Amino acid sequence: MNLKQGDTCVDGTLGGGGHSREILDRIGPNGHLIGLDRDPLAVEDTETRISDDNATLISSNYADLPEILKELEIPTIDSALLDLGLSSDQLAARDRGFSFNSDGPLDLRFNMMHGEPAFKLLNRLREKPLADLIYQYGEEKLSRRIARKIVKYRHSTKVVTADHLARIVRSCYPKTYKQRTDPATRTFQALRIAVNEELKWLGNALKRYPDCLAPGGRFVVISFHSLEDRMVKHAFAQDDRLKVLTSKPIMASEEELDVNPRSRSAKLRIAERV
Repeated sequence: MNLKQGDTCVDGTLGGGGHSREILDRIGPNGHLIGLDRDPLAVEDTETRISDDNATLISSNYADLPEILKELEIPTIDSALLDLGLSSDQLAARDRGFSFNSDGPLDLRFNMMHGEPAFKLLNRLREKPLADLIYQYGEEKLSRRIARKIVKYRHSTKVVTADHLARIVRSCYPKTYKQRTDPATRTFQALRIAVNEELKWLGNALKRYPDCLAPGGRFVVISFHSLEDRMVKHAFAQDDRLKVLTSKPIMASEEELDVNPRSRSAKLRIAERV
């Protein structure tokens, strides 16, 4: 982000406030941080840890940044960060369904006040649309087998909890399957993307953020799956307002992987406003 004392910066995916805390330490008391998150519970919780006078934390969709800056009377910013992964707090919440082992409802919404929870979508869709969704958003090769089995289970009982869905998906894989990621990962990803319209909002942000940046300002995005990374890569490369600073995405080092295994699939790309 090329952070400097006095910068005005945006953390568009506040989460637990880890990035925001580091940003505040680097921009100093004369800088200004705007932290956004679609999850009002994340903002409420982070406000207990970040109470700096120069931090403005708002529950809002990160794609609404231009309107937020206008309301705050801030003409341009020096850098913006989007970390598109889940926060540890979301994974730990049993009533949200982000964890495969949760016996709570399969909700998966970032803002539980808006939209349709994943378990309702899962039990509403017919077999083919469900398989198409899992394949399109999860890039899951066994999507048809998984959708068929989910529909079969629905004849006797609705699939409502995260652990129930995870067990169904795992049963579709051969016992010889060995991967570092859980077999349920791609199906959960697909449902989460669908109920939160994640690719839609990312696309909007990629179009809107460059006009919010001052010349030389940086736009940094951390993605966690190929759908997001391709969108960021192409948007950066095709935007005349931006100069790409990462010909290839920055990946976690072996040292970081040892202490932070969740960074395994993270890809970081940087562009600069010209």
